[in-house]
Amino acid sequence: DDYLEEKFPFLGVPITVKEAFSLHGGDPKKNLVNRRNVIATSDATVVSRLKQAGAIPLGVTNCSELCMWYESSNRVYGRTNNPYDLQRIVGGSSGGEGGVLAAACSVIGVGSDIGGSIRMPAFFNGVFGHKPTTGVVPNDGQFPNARGVRTSFLCTGPMCRYAEDLEPMLRVMAGPGVNKLKLNEKVLLEKIKFHCMDHDGGSIFVSPVDKEILQAQKKVVEHLEGELGVQVQHVTIHKMKYSFQIWSAMMSSKDSDGQEAQLFTDLLGDHGKPVWPLWELMKWLVGMSSHTLPAIALGLTEKLMKLNPGGNAKLVSMGKSLQEEMEALLGPDGVLLYPSHPTIAPRHHSPICMPFNFAYTAIFNVLGLPVTQCPLGLSSEGLPLGIQLVAASYNDHLTLAVARYLEKAFGGWVLPGKV
Repeated sequence: DDYLEEKFPFLGVPITVKEAFSLHGGDPKKNLVNRRNVIATSDATVVSRLKQAGAIPLGVTNCSELCMWYESSNRVYGRTNNPYDLQRIVGGSSGGEGGVLAAACSVIGVGSDIGGSIRMPAFFNGVFGHKPTTGVVPNDGQFPNARGVRTSFLCTGPMCRYAEDLEPMLRVMAGPGVNKLKLNEKVLLEKIKFHCMDHDGGSIFVSPVDKEILQAQKKVVEHLEGELGVQVQHVTIHKMKYSFQIWSAMMSSKDSDGQEAQLFTDLLGDHGKPVWPLWELMKWLVGMSSHTLPAIALGLTEKLMKLNPGGNAKLVSMGKSLQEEMEALLGPDGVLLYPSHPTIAPRHHSPICMPFNFAYTAIFNVLGLPVTQCPLGLSSEGLPLGIQLVAASYNDHLTLAVARYLEKAFGGWVLPGKV
């Protein structure tokens, strides 16, 4: 029935929700020990919209402490394991969501992303994830929520196993905001101007890109050129080498009203006493802290960032000019192919050794660009491979169309354990 399909596009479809979002009667935001007794009394806007479209929430999924780390582990629920290899991480902060979808527990899910928190879990777990253009999908009803300048970096978006579900989910989640996008425009793949960048140019903070990730990207380029007859332009964007520094500086900058970004350390003290990162580190070393090491480390680095206002201002203006360069390069019909992460799903705890590898996803948050994370089969070790598809602002329809195409070409999601 057309009426039902239009009014309830997700009638009876099971859905899971990243635990940072309010789900009525659920116990969200419990990735922080001090908040373990907080119960949600309402739904986040995106959750409410999906429920009204007929979706049935199964529950909430695990994330990292305060959603600011790329391993989903906290002192309330513990650690989430990757369904392809239990010794590997699911990514973060929407990591439980990535794992639940990959393991076929639910069909579609809600994630949010301020540094890659939708795309990293989607990549490590071999599913699809979309970070929409900034300001299209409402972010309210999650903790922590963005304040000040960060409101234009945080994005709420869909995660799922099948590429065709991304667009209908995005329509429902965006509500009236969907009018800013061009989702009704037909996309001719042959007319897209494809660009490709193999790595960030060699940042000292970030691991080199794995050979198998580079090979997978090369296969995509060869497929597009061979099957669509397009010419994929290899580009070098020098400022991408400073992705981590630009993201950090922009995250801690003031907004146009002069409001300072909320300190992560202040969030750690929510529903409890103020947190002193150095003291927490001492407590952690003797097993007495109720916080995770990455959260404590982030609190410490935040203090260091404040010591160099001049350097930060320079990096913020570099970010603004990188944004102009990207918008000019991509234009109305461009899509950039870019690695999702320098490595495939790392082993548990190893992100501590390379804490800034999320720069590959984070840079697009501060640039405000839409990005679709697309799986590309499995590596020689049986772990998911994938790629980021990036377009200019409000051109989400281009990356979504390319994701649907690559799913057909490369097989999309692969059932874990299927040899």
